[in-house]
Order: sequence, then structure tokens, then C-alpha cells
Amino acid sequence: MSPSFERYQCQIALPGFGIASQELLTNAKVLIVGMGGLGCPVAQYLTSSGVGTIGMVDDDTVSLSNLHRQILYTPDDIGLFKVDVASQKLQIQNPSVKVIPYTLRVSSSNVMELISKFDLIIEGTDNLETKCLLNDACVLAKKPLVYGAIYQHEGQVSLWNVLQKDGSYSPNYRDVFPNAEQSQIPNCRDGGVIPTLAGMVGCMQANEAIKYLTRSEDILTGKLWMINLLSGRTQIIKLKKTSFEITDLPLTIQLISLDEYRQNPKGFETIDIRTREEHQQFNIGGLNIPLNEMEHHFQKISGISIPIVLYCQSGKRSTEAARMIKKAFPEKEIFSLKDGIGALKN
Repeated sequence: MSPSFERYQCQIALPGFGIASQELLTNAKVLIVGMGGLGCPVAQYLTSSGVGTIGMVDDDTVSLSNLHRQILYTPDDIGLFKVDVASQKLQIQNPSVKVIPYTLRVSSSNVMELISKFDLIIEGTDNLETKCLLNDACVLAKKPLVYGAIYQHEGQVSLWNVLQKDGSYSPNYRDVFPNAEQSQIPNCRDGGVIPTLAGMVGCMQANEAIKYLTRSEDILTGKLWMINLLSGRTQIIKLKKTSFEITDLPLTIQLISLDEYRQNPKGFETIDIRTREEHQQFNIGGLNIPLNEMEHHFQKISGISIPIVLYCQSGKRSTEAARMIKKAFPEKEIFSLKDGIGALKN
């Protein structure tokens, strides 16, 4: 056995694994999108198992509220970019692995180039917009995608868009959740999540990645693995392919943090897209155009010549409104206020 493989001897000893499978891992290139509660355990276990090249994409910084489930980070890391902290710690964990940090937000303008460099994509995101974007990009690029999702006490894992022996591809996110972009499922911050769930789902994602990369036949293609930590039950359901055809990438919206906005609020036209009652109770200024009235105000919006910032309670409705405006006025610079103003009201 090569000295470089000594650290992997326990997995090499597994029946059907061997040095050949370890070499497949060593030569593999995996991209993890989202270095939060799922991305942390995924990255740690893929690094420890010897995946040769691991890319990590995230534009967020570590915050105190991350620490209960994002196990790579400590209080000393607060304010630092997650991918920078993670890459330093993972490189110490296994110096033989090449770790590539990308401090950016995945968008329709960069996603195809990003995923083109990797064999397998793993998504650990907490917003439906990015899940849809990654899914559609992987379908168009014919790349496999490991899916993971967590909410409160429930988690899901699957492996989308895998080439089958008959030349077809296994089901993808759109086959299972065709109306995902209209869903109002809250993220971890708003809906809550038990921290152990993030670890378990992230480990399952890493496990599926290892199985796929080592050419295991028993992988979660055409299947959805689900777990409920309150009951302790797990189940696997079979999935069907639909006739849904993906021909282009969904429109992505730029986010702006409250701190960035406050640096130059007069440089934007600010619009609160909540209801009039919500606006009267609390707001940070600007026009009030409720989401359900947005299309009736397009003439007013057409005359705005500076960048537009939309806000709401959590950032979901403002992103939806931004997408509506962007479709009508592609040339306009539109931002959605990241995470909304809910925390300010509290």
C-alpha cells in the first residue's frame, strides 16, 4: 500500500472498496455550494476520506447564530468569510487534498462556468432560488447533483440527474418539486432546525457522493431519502421522471445586505413590497408598493433611473417582486434586501 494511502486503510479494507476506489476518490473533483449546516459536515467527511479536489462556494460570513449547527466555525471566526475559514481548517485536516474557496454567490451568470470544472456538485443551500438554479444548470451541463434539505426536524437527500445505462438521466429537482419557486418554506433562521439534523443530512450527502464517485450501484438515484428526528423514522420513496424540459437557467436576483444598503441609502430607490398595514407598523423608508399590486405600478417603476432596492419581512417576497421587475425591465439594476427587516422589528 502506498504511504499516502495509509490514512485511508480502514475504508480501503471495506469489501468491494479497495485501493481502486480510493484512487477514484483521489482523482475526483467535487464542488460544494453553501458552507452552512450541510456544507460543513459534507466538506469535513469528503476531506477526511481523501477526495482529491474540493471546491467550496459561499459569499456569507460567519455569524453567532450559525454556530449551533455549522460545526466548522467558532466564535473567533465571526465576521470572517465561511469559505476562507473552512478552507484553512480543512487543509490542516488533510494537507493532501486540494481545497479551492470561492467567495461569491452563485448566479445565472457564473454557475455554468463554476460547475464545468467539477465531476460532482453538492448543494447545501437554504434557499429555493439557488436550489432551482443549481438543478437547472446541472441538467443543462449533464452533471450529477447531490441534493439535501433540512427543516425543523425533517431532512431529505437525493442524487439528481445521473446518467443511466439506457442513456437517459435520473429524476431531478423539478421532477419532484415542479412548483418549488412558488413555495413559501422558510429557511433555518425563520423556521428553525435542530442542529443534529444538519449533521445527519450532511453526512448522508457526503456518503452519497462517496458512493457515486466510487461507482457504487446502490445510490439514491430515482429515490428520495427522508428522516424525521422526532420519531426517529427514515424512509425511501421512489421517484418518477416527468416530461418537464429545462431549456434555460432561471433568473437570479442580486442580494444586498442591510449594512451595504445603509452605506449609501440615497443611491437607491427603496420600495417596501409588504402590505400597507405592515408598512405602517414598521418600515425603513421608501415607497410602499405591495407585491400583489406591483404590476399595476410598472409605469412608475419604468421612470426610475437609479438602482432599486426592494425589501420585505424575510427577503422572500422582495425576491419575488425583484424577479417580476427584472423580467419586465431587464436593463434595470434590482436588489432584494437580504433576510429582510424582520430582525430589526424584533
